[in-house]
Amino acid sequence: MRYKMPQNNSANLKSRKLEGIDPIWDKIKEEAKEASSQDRQISGYMYSQILSQKTLEKVLSVNLSKHIETIHVEYRIIEDLFDEFYSTDKQIQQTIRADISAVYDRDPACHRYIEPILYFKGFQALQVHRLANWLWVNGRTEFAYYLQSLSSRVYSVDIHPAAHFGKGIFIDHATGIVIGETAVIDDNVSMLHDVTLGGTGKKSGDRHPKVKSGVLIGAGAKILGNIKIGVSARVAAGSVVLNDVPNGVTVAGVPARIIGGNDKEYPSQHMDHLLPSTEK
Repeated sequence: MRYKMPQNNSANLKSRKLEGIDPIWDKIKEEAKEASSQDRQISGYMYSQILSQKTLEKVLSVNLSKHIETIHVEYRIIEDLFDEFYSTDKQIQQTIRADISAVYDRDPACHRYIEPILYFKGFQALQVHRLANWLWVNGRTEFAYYLQSLSSRVYSVDIHPAAHFGKGIFIDHATGIVIGETAVIDDNVSMLHDVTLGGTGKKSGDRHPKVKSGVLIGAGAKILGNIKIGVSARVAAGSVVLNDVPNGVTVAGVPARIIGGNDKEYPSQHMDHLLPSTEK
């Protein structure tokens, strides 16, 4: 079977119901108003974080900067950096919305678009990393390292600022995620908590995994070295992967080995962690 690049246009995706010029932002405002009307004690929070803001990007700037401020760098400095990033990067608006849709479509515990923004630390840590990566690429490595350190303490997610992520990324639960400097994660990848994309020792240079589109990485999996995880592959929970993984297969074990193919073309979207049956 030949595996194509995953698209966020499956007919069964929950987000397909949205319409409008900026339907996700419109829906988030609607959800915030509804939450405020249902619980007056949360209405002030909803107003300050969402309803008083003019754009989805400003919501993230305000919300995330307050998460990671310190006595040394107040939130306004970080908020200004987010604003600069969002006004400069031409792709980031699409990327943010793809990330939100990924959480909403793939996480059965996510019932509203507002939830990743306000409550889900996997999404939040990823957005902070996107700012750190932008700073890194633009030569502002010191502040990029600073954001990495803060994000690691706040979210328990440690991603080197040089690591590259595509769009439509879903990091579920997120605690214990470690991703190294030269890792590359393509579009539409899903991973669970305690995943490591690491090196194999003290080797320098290009030394971390390259994860292709549509991949699903189970909880506690360790993928080590400059190896490729092929399009629409699945890495089972608790596996230790030390070699390239072909397109469209499932690997499991320590060390990981191929145990079968995948019934569904894009495991990252279907989120099926059950292994192929070994019964004859």
